[in-house]
Amino acid sequence: MVLQPKELDGVLLVDKPRDHTSHDVIARLRGKLRMKRIGHAGTLDPMATGLLVVLVGKATSYSQYLISLDKEYTGTITLGVVTNSQDADGEVMERREVPPLTEEQVKAAMGTFLGDQYQTPPMFSAIKIKGVPLYKLARKGEEIAREPRFIRVAAWDLNRLALPELDFRLRCTKGTYVRALAHDLGQKLGCGAHLSALRRTATDKLTVDQALTMEQIEALSLPELEQRLLNARSVVPGFVA
Repeated sequence: MVLQPKELDGVLLVDKPRDHTSHDVIARLRGKLRMKRIGHAGTLDPMATGLLVVLVGKATSYSQYLISLDKEYTGTITLGVVTNSQDADGEVMERREVPPLTEEQVKAAMGTFLGDQYQTPPMFSAIKIKGVPLYKLARKGEEIAREPRFIRVAAWDLNRLALPELDFRLRCTKGTYVRALAHDLGQKLGCGAHLSALRRTATDKLTVDQALTMEQIEALSLPELEQRLLNARSVVPGFVA
């Protein structure tokens, strides 16, 4: 008699590699864990790295709670270059001269994005209009009106300024398009910009330091991986059983 693999249940913290979609990571995990019931609590763009909160087994029922948690990122913005996707994966649309900006000027501009606001999602996004993802329309050169979405930027700090690049740390609500912030900051500074690197470092109190790389995951046995799973209830703030 062939024994069926044990159904695992819990939250697995994964350090997503660059040039992988969140779906790619889930597909690899399904093969490793030999399970179909796997999802994640908040997607990352292919160019982004960092914390992907993966839900395994019955833990997928907690998705709505974990997706809603605030996120923290570090990243790099390149000034003077505008792309159609607002990040490094897009086609360069415009190049502008970058003025001799000071840290004080950049910090002041970043400060104008703090707090509650409405953000218009970029055309290169997975949001669907009449069942069609916006990015498919964008690839055809089409642009349509998008409904602005409420977001909150709790903190946006300048970590390094080395023109034309700047490094930052960002704390924001779910659904915030960091590349749209990068694009809008470039417009405010008068030289244009795009997001050239992004890493999610935290989702609420869960941090990327707790996460496993895909290489580490694939090197572990299933019993060893089970030991790395977090109880879903323990990571939902204020959860009452």
